[in-house]
Amino acid sequence: MDFNDAPQEAEFRATVKAWLAEAAAEYQQPPEKPWGLEDFVARSKAWQLKKFENGYVGITWPKAIGGQGLTPMHQIIFNQEEGRTFVPSGLYSIGLGMCIPTVFTHGSPEIAARYVPKALRGEEVWCQLFSEPVAGSDLASIRTRAVKDGDEWVINGQKVWTSFAHKSDFGIVVTRTDFDAPKHKGLTMFIVDMKAPGVEVRPIRQMSGSSDFNEVFFTDVRVKDTHRLGAVGDGWKVSLTTLMHERLAVGGKPRGAPGYQALINVASGIDTDTGPAIQRADVRNRIADTYIADEGIKLTQMRALSALSRGQVPGPEQSISKVVVAKTLQDVSSFALDLAEMSGLAVEAGSDLEKLQGSYMWSAGLRIAGGTDEILRNIIAERVLGLPGDLRPDKDTPFSQLKPL
Repeated sequence: MDFNDAPQEAEFRATVKAWLAEAAAEYQQPPEKPWGLEDFVARSKAWQLKKFENGYVGITWPKAIGGQGLTPMHQIIFNQEEGRTFVPSGLYSIGLGMCIPTVFTHGSPEIAARYVPKALRGEEVWCQLFSEPVAGSDLASIRTRAVKDGDEWVINGQKVWTSFAHKSDFGIVVTRTDFDAPKHKGLTMFIVDMKAPGVEVRPIRQMSGSSDFNEVFFTDVRVKDTHRLGAVGDGWKVSLTTLMHERLAVGGKPRGAPGYQALINVASGIDTDTGPAIQRADVRNRIADTYIADEGIKLTQMRALSALSRGQVPGPEQSISKVVVAKTLQDVSSFALDLAEMSGLAVEAGSDLEKLQGSYMWSAGLRIAGGTDEILRNIIAERVLGLPGDLRPDKDTPFSQLKPL
């Protein structure tokens, strides 16, 4: 494992640092108060345009479609340095990280020419419409239907847990076009206009008070066949392109997520009947466990970065990070709030305890997003440890013959 940048990588990092110091000057410190949704969207669009104008978007994408044609390590270096600032991020992570690569990989040149440039400039926001009420981890069980009608398709069905659907202009939607084919073979993906007649978006209110996720309903929504991604029935293959990008995007520790240092800070400020909480053996053991987990995550990420730096593709070991990150965040947040007792409910803005409170509320969802713990453990067992795969008796059964859940 090589912890050092190659000479060209070090030069690129220095260039990025210098640019960010000037371009992101107003974001070098956290905001005094959280941005409202509209302010966040406006700031995100302005920052995306600034990055586009300076050549820091589409870093790994082909130059022919407006990208920079650089290596994954260049993208990672930029992400690392950008992550040290407090620029508005997240609005384009799904569109540029997952949707648009699927569009230019499986769409026609004309479709790529229409959508890629606007996405790079941040003019259009995208979402990913995959999960359904009865099809989450088992994506191939989706029931949203698309029926051919001349040179168009008519879509009916429901999606759920769609991030930023309420702020998106377009989305990629996977549908079932053949109910008599096995469940993995009867799928087709399309680009859908989120403002089209028949598309209804309902934000889901979370216990944190935010509404990042949505239900999306399709009622006789018409999509032109030119907006199909891949061949009819190839939707599972096309979806894998998106899912590979998603696993990489959500595999590491989220920016700003609390770790062992936050737990040290909280424990240092709490007095118990036996003295400061930081002196208790159970607290110190939990801090040590969190530190070990954080270091393991960092080293696993470095393993992936080393592979990328050598021009290799990171293996399925990336799933290990996702499993450990989500559970560690949930465990450390729960422990800190229990330790704080009633004061864990009323916290000071910007404090470590506030971060841990927020982490507690969304870390459970992280154990589902981008692959559940169970799915990822199967990947680790089968592809890392070489254990026998799960039995899949429904693999070749027509979907119409499968019993609904």
